[in-house]
Amino acid sequence: MKFLNVKKSIEELNSDEFIIGSELTGSHACYMIYGVLGHKEKDRLIKPGKGHEEIVFILKGSVKVTGAYNGILSEGDAFHIVEEEICIFENISDSEVIYIIAGGHSEKGHN
Repeated sequence: MKFLNVKKSIEELNSDEFIIGSELTGSHACYMIYGVLGHKEKDRLIKPGKGHEEIVFILKGSVKVTGAYNGILSEGDAFHIVEEEICIFENISDSEVIYIIAGGHSEKGHN
């Protein structure tokens, strides 16, 4: 088992996403993305890619979503997105948005 402080890692990397994937786990079965969308930031692409599917969860804040799903998502909301489907996030909160993406290979096969 490997312990990771995701929040600290994303701050140290000065990045807007931190991916826990095969490079850290040694497994291709699943991955997780911790994402931060800055105040009023927009045009964040959410797209699993061929052979993958994801559950996207809004941990903090609210986003306007366009694409495969259209609407407003707030803290505690989630949706499922598959392969080449695309969603675009726009932060409509007064502060940053934090989201979590849990993904893995779809039943259709993978790359």
